[in-house]
Amino acid sequence: MAIHAAIFDMDGLLLDTERLLVRFWCEAANELGFPMQPHHALHLRSLSGPYAAVYLRRQFGETFDHKAVRDRRREKMNEYFLRHPIPVKPGAAELLGWLRGRGIRTAVATATDETRAARYLTETGLLPLFDEICCAPNVPRGKPMPDVYLSACRKIGQPPSSCLALEDSPNGVLSAWRAGCRVILVPDQTAPDPQLLPLLWGTAGSLMGVRDLLIERGL
Repeated sequence: MAIHAAIFDMDGLLLDTERLLVRFWCEAANELGFPMQPHHALHLRSLSGPYAAVYLRRQFGETFDHKAVRDRRREKMNEYFLRHPIPVKPGAAELLGWLRGRGIRTAVATATDETRAARYLTETGLLPLFDEICCAPNVPRGKPMPDVYLSACRKIGQPPSSCLALEDSPNGVLSAWRAGCRVILVPDQTAPDPQLLPLLWGTAGSLMGVRDLLIERGL
């Protein structure tokens, strides 16, 4: 199995932050008069800003102020993290260390902007375990388009076919699959959609389950 690099999503995969994003999207939207519910916020997982704005206007009308709601959501997240540590998914550091010990280069491909991604990874101690960080706001099209994964592959110096992508959400899976990576899904908050299953190289119930799957596949 010729895998030379592993590219990780961040929120919901490495960091247990998607549940907070769902909570604060809903709180922020409702504060501003839009009745967002968790199922709306779950649809936003790994969805870049322009696509999220289109989706939310379809749900709540053309008056939906995506920027105002997003900015308030960020304020609420920042306030939360002043009082609480950023939660790391079990096995994140262990899996990254195991991969790097086998000569596998590692990168992050996230919908989060570069400043916050670097801060989150620094505060959790994960930053030194990555060779590259690629953020959707720095490429022409964010997830679910393939640009951020293609950028990560270029930065890490490997073709997509030699790169493993680890994702937790439908939009992230689509992004990695469209780039040509081999995708492992580690579901967070919802079970995998049936239509995603043909796009996956594998599934795992946890990050350490990814290690076990890779051992089974001969890595």
